[in-house]
Order: sequence, then structure tokens, then C-alpha cells
Amino acid sequence: MKRLATVSMIAVLGLCTGIANARDLGPDEALKLRDAGTIKDFQALNQSVLKLHPGGRISETELEHEYGKYVYQLEVMDKDGIKWDVELDATTGKVLKNHQDD
Repeated sequence: MKRLATVSMIAVLGLCTGIANARDLGPDEALKLRDAGTIKDFQALNQSVLKLHPGGRISETELEHEYGKYVYQLEVMDKDGIKWDVELDATTGKVLKNHQDD
């Protein structure tokens, strides 16, 4: 029983740590970061994603601070109606993830 309690506590702490490492940023904070030059301009980030999926449309965007990085997440529907999840390093513009949405 003691072992089960220990394993359960480790699992809970792991979940809490994961939650604490990702934080959504609001529009005001995102604009301050952009204006300070900490992250790239959103239009430039959007254009780089649309180059990956020509003729696509961006349906959602979100800026997060996770594991010490600013990550810009986008949902894109390409010209064929396929949905894509794309993540960029908001500081450098580097593509971190580009895969079809399940």
C-alpha cells in the first residue's frame, strides 16, 4: 500500500510539473514581448507558416511560454482541407513542429 501511495504521488507531481512548465500568454503580454524584440512579429511568423502550406488559412494562434521558450502555436487548414498543427520558436521563427492534426 505504501508503494502505491508513493507511485501515485510521483504521478501527481509529474502532472503538476508539466502544467507549471507551460503558460498561455495573453494578448497584452504578447504585444509587449513583440515590441521589446523578444519575439518575432506575428505577421512574419504567420507568413512563414503559410509558406509551409501555400493557399492555407490560419484558424487559431496561441503564444505559450514553455520550458524557457516562447512557442507560437498555429492551426492551419491547407488548400485541400487538411488541418495542420504547427509550432514555431517565437524568438527565432524556427519550425518546431509541423504535422497533420488528428
